Amino acid sequence: MKKKKITHVEVRNFSRSVNLLFNVLIAIFAISCILPFIFVVAISFTKESAIVSHGYSFWPSQFSLDGYRFLFNQMKSQIFQSLLVTLTVTIFGTLINTTTTSLYAYAISRTTFPLRKFFTVFCLITMLFSPGMIANYLVMTNMLHLNDTIFALILPMAVSPFNIIVMRTFFRRQVPDAIIESARIDGASEIRIFTQIVLPLAVPGIATISLFAALGYWNDWFNALLYIQSDNLIPLQYLLMKIQNNLQFLMQNAVAGAQLQGGLSSLPGESARMAIVVISILPIALSYPFFQKYFVKGLTIGGVKE
Repeated sequence: MKKKKITHVEVRNFSRSVNLLFNVLIAIFAISCILPFIFVVAISFTKESAIVSHGYSFWPSQFSLDGYRFLFNQMKSQIFQSLLVTLTVTIFGTLINTTTTSLYAYAISRTTFPLRKFFTVFCLITMLFSPGMIANYLVMTNMLHLNDTIFALILPMAVSPFNIIVMRTFFRRQVPDAIIESARIDGASEIRIFTQIVLPLAVPGIATISLFAALGYWNDWFNALLYIQSDNLIPLQYLLMKIQNNLQFLMQNAVAGAQLQGGLSSLPGESARMAIVVISILPIALSYPFFQKYFVKGLTIGGVKE
């Protein structure tokens, strides 16, 4: 039985009142996402005594940089080194993750690849079942001997099964087999096809998985906790985590806090915690608008499983 060809697609237009209602709901949702970050920034610039006296507010009753000064004094000898480590890990880790993910996804997206079903199932198994922390630790330390090296911060997240599935669907929908076959007929090699034909068509998808990978590397501190002992290889997030733990200890220990200049009351507890949050998420928040155009397109196209 032949399928009827659809020649006309009916587009349903909503009334102005319904469009206005949806716009208001979306605006409320957007504001609800932005307000917590504004709240955190306001607290980070509020004097600790004002927080104790008046509580939290969206506009600081007394402006102060004590939280940021405390962080700088705690990590002034380490901050630039840790920032350099984090930038290095994020840049090279994102490049490695994007490259391996794109190559793997492109291979299993082609129907001419004889082992595509095997590698697809293999990817799904690794995404659904994790070997656990002990197995990962033994592989990194006893087998690969990468403990206390910068590779211990990069390789554990070098391949993302979820991103592979997203890019696999993206390649199948955006790169037709006819284009690949015509390039092969013209004598193009597989590397040339991938670099000069496939990659330009896959910019939205690559931007999407690159943002995911960069966010994961930037926020990672657990791998540093497991594998790093040298102070020269401590990433920024792990350094901030150590400062937060020290701050919590001082806030709970009156004897240790009394040894500080001015006593325990001068310690900017809440403002310093919020300053840590601001420092952690601000670079990613500033870079997101540059990826938003490709991020939305790549996520919606690659999100449909075939």
